[in-house]
Amino acid sequence: MKGTLGGIALAALLTATAAFAHHGWSEYDSKNELELKGTIEETGYSHPHGLIKFKTTEKTWNVVLAPPSRMENRGLSPEMLRVGQKATVVGYPNHNNADELRAERISIDDKTIELR
Repeated sequence: MKGTLGGIALAALLTATAAFAHHGWSEYDSKNELELKGTIEETGYSHPHGLIKFKTTEKTWNVVLAPPSRMENRGLSPEMLRVGQKATVVGYPNHNNADELRAERISIDDKTIELR
């Protein structure tokens, strides 16, 4: 029993450490805030973060949104993130993945939702 509890505690610690590392700000260039205008091409409203594929005139971005519970609490419903919807996204590009942006806020239909 004691070994099982120790294994569970270790697994929980490793999971928490991996989650913290994944969500760290260091992956994103916080000195380079971008404002992108475009169209939602794909959407995912799931854990751990919502995601959209966002087409601008320059390229298509993979935009990391907030967790679904936060989006819902702040007024961003899954129905608002529909394919073909025009939007403006403000956020920071990933240092290592030139196609990824971590969104700070998103504006849809004259409504701006703070995600962080």
